[in-house]
Amino acid sequence: MGEKKSPLGAYLDIPGIIGLARRRGVTAIHPGYGFLSENADFARACEENGILFVGPSSDVLAKMGDKLSAKEIAIQCGVPIIPGCTEPLKDGDDALEKALSFGFPVILKAAAGGGGRGMRRCDRPEEVKTAYELVHSEAEKSFGCGDIFMEKYLVEPKHIEVQILADRYGNVYHLGERDCSIQRNHQKMIEESPCVAIDDTLRERMGSAAVRAAKAAHYVNAGTIEFLLEPDGNFYFMEMNTRIQVEHPVTEWVTGMDLIQEQLRVASGMPLSVTQGEVRLSGHAIECRINAENPAKNFRPCPGKITEMHLPGGFGVRVDTAAYDGYVIPAFYDSMLAKLIVHGRTREEAIARMRSALGEVVIEGVDTNVCLLYTSPSPRDS
Repeated sequence: MGEKKSPLGAYLDIPGIIGLARRRGVTAIHPGYGFLSENADFARACEENGILFVGPSSDVLAKMGDKLSAKEIAIQCGVPIIPGCTEPLKDGDDALEKALSFGFPVILKAAAGGGGRGMRRCDRPEEVKTAYELVHSEAEKSFGCGDIFMEKYLVEPKHIEVQILADRYGNVYHLGERDCSIQRNHQKMIEESPCVAIDDTLRERMGSAAVRAAKAAHYVNAGTIEFLLEPDGNFYFMEMNTRIQVEHPVTEWVTGMDLIQEQLRVASGMPLSVTQGEVRLSGHAIECRINAENPAKNFRPCPGKITEMHLPGGFGVRVDTAAYDGYVIPAFYDSMLAKLIVHGRTREEAIARMRSALGEVVIEGVDTNVCLLYTSPSPRDS
């Protein structure tokens, strides 16, 4: 018998997944939003074995998955980028030299990073070399690539992402934006759409920039262009997520579109079901990520058995989860248990509905962040 793989390793086992798909006659794989969803090698393996990968091509995944490569594409199509270097840092001395030229604070990032990993902020010169070594080591261990770059650290910008859809016929549309500014350790906690700090003019500027970047990358399927927005209205390209995102339901609710259905349409060779002129934003949507973690103990993950569970429902409330009474939360994966999404005619109505829904959540047997979400402030209005 072969060596038994760890639970986590099984989800990252490209030959094993492809082999299973071929034995079962699988014709298409939707990679979701974790594990191998942005892995160019996995997409390539699907392509080589005649299996439809529901997402962009392996070439595009490789190109846009590298943050430095993505920045070059943004520059080429006139999308503003955060001031910083466009080549990997050579070593700690090179990092210090560039930090002094950019001015503090700066942030070091793994070129192949994601999910909030491989990042370190530096506020003083004496922090730079140590941060370089830490990020370099984490990048190699987590992503198999030790390349690091540096950017000027923007203090308290809004984190705005623009949802795009693209088909094989050259149609690329944007579906408005999501405000993902409430985060912990670069991990999103609460997302909403639309962003109250963005008017129609700025929305069109950011949406057009996102479309240009996607077209320049020859992107096909669903994707997200992430920007940082400063109070003066200047925005900067940060990266592209080449997959569907955890927070896609807020866009689905304000646009009335099923993004997974659009992904499947595009992957099967069909055109998008709407045009840019038909995209309309209606009302306001908010999503909270319910995690099995203890905020009072430094957000310690809390795997274990759920002994009792009640989740809210009703008009304007949606819950995406696989958990249930008696479900055992494993210790091998991300701590997210559920996504709670609400919709209202106005932002005020959506906030009230979210607070009401969070107040109805009952999860016993493990600790969660529900109380923290209930008391969290809304993203600032300007």
